[in-house]
Amino acid sequence: MATLLIKNAHIVTVDDKQTEIPNGGMFIRDGVIEQVDFISQLPTTADEILDLKNHVVLPGLINTHHHFYQTLTRAVPAAQDANLFNWLKTLYPIWAKIQPDDIFISTQTALAELALSGCTTASDHLYLYPNASKLDDEIDAALQLGLRLQASRGSMSLGESQGGLPPDSVVDTEEAILKDSQRLIEKYHQKEHGAMTQIVLAPCSPFSVTTDLMKQSAKLAREYGVHLHTHLAETEDEEQFCLQKFGHRPVGYMQAVDWVGDDVWFAHAIYVNDEEIKVFAKHNCGVAHCPTSNMRLASGIAPIKEYRKAGVNVGLGVDGSASNDGSHLLAEVRNAMLVSRVKEGITGYSLSNDPNRKLMTAREALYLGTRGGANVLGRNDIGSLEVGKCADFFAVNLNQLGFAGMHDSVSAVVFGQPVRVDYTVVNGKFVVREGQLVTVDEGKLIEKHNKAAKRLLS
Repeated sequence: MATLLIKNAHIVTVDDKQTEIPNGGMFIRDGVIEQVDFISQLPTTADEILDLKNHVVLPGLINTHHHFYQTLTRAVPAAQDANLFNWLKTLYPIWAKIQPDDIFISTQTALAELALSGCTTASDHLYLYPNASKLDDEIDAALQLGLRLQASRGSMSLGESQGGLPPDSVVDTEEAILKDSQRLIEKYHQKEHGAMTQIVLAPCSPFSVTTDLMKQSAKLAREYGVHLHTHLAETEDEEQFCLQKFGHRPVGYMQAVDWVGDDVWFAHAIYVNDEEIKVFAKHNCGVAHCPTSNMRLASGIAPIKEYRKAGVNVGLGVDGSASNDGSHLLAEVRNAMLVSRVKEGITGYSLSNDPNRKLMTAREALYLGTRGGANVLGRNDIGSLEVGKCADFFAVNLNQLGFAGMHDSVSAVVFGQPVRVDYTVVNGKFVVREGQLVTVDEGKLIEKHNKAAKRLLS
């Protein structure tokens, strides 16, 4: 039985009481947290003892929305200054060239970036499968790198010839999509505590899949007890598309196809009204908030304050690395806090005399990136540092220039410029140690990735 002792750190548990232990530590056995306490109350021996003096230790960050393959098409000149629909139209033909090896390489690149930013669990949305690519390639890559994966079997079935946005070359038949979805669930989905791989069914968006596929995906997911995920209400263009094609606003369309429930979460969900927020709250739907991508594509600012006030679960996502151009989840925590404050400013925060109207705090933003994400994904085994939960955490050394003069060690990692974390641990196993990746050769990965990326644009 392997044991690990963390000592002399500032422990941030993100438990129900928001407990912080300034001179604390954790005792971990076989990947599970057995004790979190002041160092004087912990065992003194273990198979490995890690002294994290001057470090803040937090629950592993949870990424609720991403597109790993897009690391291959970052900062493409023709797509740098486009809104969502034009950005997609520019990149679809490039993505059509992707090969199975590209899926593996891009997955490891994205997960490596995420790990170096403190992420321990990532949900990826792979919705196109050109040239015999498979979700299996992504799952294999994640298992080798060592992060938990919510592998979304995305899909597109509504091509341009049927009134959809994507070209017909990157869509598939409903029959093939549903057959492969069932195969993946039966082969890979794990339900047990500490699951490393879970399958999610994720038709891409209202403008790229048919109504029948939405309904059949929901039916299949509920037969097997897996979650559902899709993009929703990301832009005003989408709102107009749904009204013209389906006769509903995006949220109303989700209700019409049985896509509401505690097994559903939506990416973005920016353009919603008060009644639609109530629908999310009533049915326990979750939201993946992607502030950087929303700024990059000029999509807008999601009503996170209103969601949280209504009781809607909200997590964070870095989104596709071609609409963010990075996979740094700690940066996403920072941007979530900052863009929330921008929204408050736009709506007249400085003129308000309401004592209950407050800005999002650093700790609230960290909650979104940890417990919030776990709630969105429907997982109660991760998201906080508590006895019985998985030993997923990251640590940042505050004894460095960028944190000099910071008077609050927890808020420092949010208010300060995002850094490469010093340690990332998943299930008690190191993925990042002393700022370096443990499970993959970073230099070789970069070389392979750049070669693949260059080929796609040739």
